[in-house]
Amino acid sequence: LLLLQVLASCLWLGHSEVFNDFQTSCPQFFFRETPPNEGLEPQNPAWICQRFKNQYYFATLYDRKMRIPVYSAYIYQPGPGKRPKTWLVEPQLIGPTYPKTMEKEWTLLNQYNVSLEKISQSQAILHDYKNLTGLNRGHLNPNGHHDDYSSRMATFTLTNIVPQDAELNGGAWNNYEQQTMIRRTQGCTTTYAIVGAVPGNNYIARGRVNKPSHLWSAACCVVDNNYIKAWAVIAENDKNQVELLTLGELEDMLTELYGRGQVSLFDSDCPRE
Repeated sequence: LLLLQVLASCLWLGHSEVFNDFQTSCPQFFFRETPPNEGLEPQNPAWICQRFKNQYYFATLYDRKMRIPVYSAYIYQPGPGKRPKTWLVEPQLIGPTYPKTMEKEWTLLNQYNVSLEKISQSQAILHDYKNLTGLNRGHLNPNGHHDDYSSRMATFTLTNIVPQDAELNGGAWNNYEQQTMIRRTQGCTTTYAIVGAVPGNNYIARGRVNKPSHLWSAACCVVDNNYIKAWAVIAENDKNQVELLTLGELEDMLTELYGRGQVSLFDSDCPRE
């Protein structure tokens, strides 16, 4: 009976939305189904296939210890639409017996009888982002890069945001998201984006949630069968400036910043120059 219980729990874990890697779980959000290498992996990672209303919308590598995403990966499909206001959390970070789709804190507290303390053990909660000074909730995968309400709503999970410098978020970073991406994706049939955050030395919420030192973004797009192009940016999280880089330059910078070995963000067919 014990063996059967162990087997059953293993099977359940296999169907969970927090996985052990992206290659077998939601590879569709990465160019050539190749996620970044282990050069970005934190000590206590969670591979989340971000699921809302029984559909996958993007992939997030989450740092349970720092309580911020390492990166979110998605396919760029911008469109007009309303900005959602509801914030969600990831039940599967509490344990595999909880819902597979992102939920409101209220739902977990009232329908699943989970304590706020239990939710907060391995992820940020709404209270962590209250009363911020000079910082706000910075999306890695921005809602404006999606073309319908459900895909926009899916980006409003606390596993997809970091404490971001308010001036940067509303200024140079917003210009990159809204203007540079439109210019750079001209002629692209499919654009794969990965947006990440480098852990810093400062924290909010009494040391619970890390404030990244840098934010970065990289994109690889297919123009036609014979032509692929790539670009990247990085920004210090206390200045309203964004630096435009080649993919290779960003990977080299991230290799130094993370200090976990050579970083590779995309399949080798993405141009590094």
